[in-house]
Amino acid sequence: MEKLNLLLELGTEELPPKALRKLAESLHENFVKQLQTEGLGFSASKWYATPRRLGLIISALDVKQADREVEVKGPAIKAAFDADGNPTKAASGWAAANGIKVEDAQRLKTDKGEWLYIKTTKQGTETKSLVRDMFDKSLAALPIPKLMHWGDKKDEFVRPVHTLCMMFGDEIIDGEILGVKSSNLIKGHRFMGSQELTIKNADTYVEQLRNEGAVIADFEERKADIKAQVEKLAASVNGEADLDDALLEEVTSLVENPHVFLASFEERFLEVPSEALVYTMKGDQKYFPIYDKNGKLLPKFAFVSNINPSDTTALISGNERVVRPRLSDAEFFFKTDRKQSLESFYPRLETIVYQQDIGTIAYRSSVVGKIAAAIAPNVGADVALCERAARLAKCDLASTLVTEFTDTQGIMGMHYAELDGEDKDVAAAIFEQYCPRFAGDQIPTRPVQISVSLAEKLATLIGIMGINLMPKGDKDPFGLRRAAIGVIRIVIENKLDLNLVEIINKGVEFFGDKLKSKETATNVSDYIFARLKAYYQDQGIGAEIFQAVLSTSPVSLLDFDKRVKAVVNFKQLKEAEDLAAAYKRVNNIQSKSGRVTDAINDALLSDEAEKQLVQHIRAIEPAINELYNEGHYDKAMTKLAELRDDVDNFFEKVMVNDKDEAVKNNRLAILNQLSLLFSKTADISVLY
Repeated sequence: MEKLNLLLELGTEELPPKALRKLAESLHENFVKQLQTEGLGFSASKWYATPRRLGLIISALDVKQADREVEVKGPAIKAAFDADGNPTKAASGWAAANGIKVEDAQRLKTDKGEWLYIKTTKQGTETKSLVRDMFDKSLAALPIPKLMHWGDKKDEFVRPVHTLCMMFGDEIIDGEILGVKSSNLIKGHRFMGSQELTIKNADTYVEQLRNEGAVIADFEERKADIKAQVEKLAASVNGEADLDDALLEEVTSLVENPHVFLASFEERFLEVPSEALVYTMKGDQKYFPIYDKNGKLLPKFAFVSNINPSDTTALISGNERVVRPRLSDAEFFFKTDRKQSLESFYPRLETIVYQQDIGTIAYRSSVVGKIAAAIAPNVGADVALCERAARLAKCDLASTLVTEFTDTQGIMGMHYAELDGEDKDVAAAIFEQYCPRFAGDQIPTRPVQISVSLAEKLATLIGIMGINLMPKGDKDPFGLRRAAIGVIRIVIENKLDLNLVEIINKGVEFFGDKLKSKETATNVSDYIFARLKAYYQDQGIGAEIFQAVLSTSPVSLLDFDKRVKAVVNFKQLKEAEDLAAAYKRVNNIQSKSGRVTDAINDALLSDEAEKQLVQHIRAIEPAINELYNEGHYDKAMTKLAELRDDVDNFFEKVMVNDKDEAVKNNRLAILNQLSLLFSKTADISVLY
């Protein structure tokens, strides 16, 4: 079958930079699905995206759908002919619709009856006649939260649309999308090269844009080019650039032909904590800060331009002039804040409402301090330092600098505490209270920081869930999911043997009558343990293992983790599946016959198989119980696997429901003993 390359491009006004990759990838995914639905084969597909275009190239695409054989079932024979054997209207109408005569139809016989039937070949549709609708549907399905319309057009898109190019081979595909007709005339760079160019075909698209239009259409190529240019400039001043991927992505989405330049700012600004300077450089100006080899900020930055003038003096000085007022603001705010201590901001927290039902930030800080003090002895932390850190933790929210540069909260508090001469762990705890802030972020590892960070997260969970503000769908304004995952990571990764349920109960007491729900403690505990499912799935541990351990209702996250790891190892044993099946059988028997907790009466043991099982249980029970008590669940479950042959033999040769009631109850007692041994780690019956 003949194959051609397909080019699709939608030319627009500047697209939202933070959404550009998502739009391009979604368009690509949507269109490929359309091709698959239509049964059109191709060898490769690639998306292109710049601030002013979304493009696709589909290589070696079938020029038409394959012909396919179709079977069409008609009316039942009883309904197809009258008493005289003449075709009915139903039969005639069906035949006409399929382009045949009734007498030419075949008959399909099944055990349910007989029908008229034809087998025919359906001709495949030409690809070029399908492209317009497929592209239109793909664009309509893009994840655009807010559409706009422009001029007098009724069509809506994320930004105004100016050009549409649909070419299959050298042929322009006719059609209109979003009020624009397809042509091979597209836009080049706004300021360099040809501002309009005529595309020959998909094969020349990328290079024509590059050579004639001064546009690098390939997003990944632009991104790599920017990264390389920034690194080279940073190296020229013996520095290393902050190549934050989110910033790199955004800048790539802002330019069609990137050129990177080096600029400077006054060294006096370095007296301000570097995070505030970096915040404004990256967040406001989209600049790349540069650090020396020791990680200290240099008075240099790299910026990306969409133009490359022969004389760069005005361009560089212009960017230096633009950033100076923002750095001056940071300097002013910092110096203003430093006229007083960090603690002096605390009274302001008494006037800032955290949540109307809970109260002020100051009140919440007092609760965090109490929870941190309750956690402290369990992790070896100094109670006084924990309470001090909790009191100061939110003070920077009332500072001038953090009010202006909100993303520096915690960071500035840490610096201000250090400058005030606070204990180093107190200062660090002010920053680390927010950790982990995102997936893969660092977690607190020192006692004071651990106590305060856990207390901060538990206070959020208890307070918000206590007034019945549970997350709904993907909406989680108070960050309860992030708080729960943070608690999980801090406890498990630091191997902290904490009774989480006990600590949550204390937290509920500290909030007192502020809480509306009587089930707060249970709800918070259940919520945190439920988040473990996603935590383990990220590690490739199946939901069935999580569920098996959850059934034991642990009160310690570390204990839960040990059980999970034990079940993972157990599941790899060759005896695991048979033992899980046997345990399920034990549960079924007990649910029907009842759980007999009496001691096993040796005098009632008559069958050799039951004697052997009881003997084996008693032989390994002391060792298993000792392993359980020490938390060595993996070794305990490996030891339990030794019972497989005796358990299998028991079920094969012994009738549990014996006619003699005493014998029956004695055998149920054996099963109860077996069940107790297995259930101490997890419910293995759900593993398969």
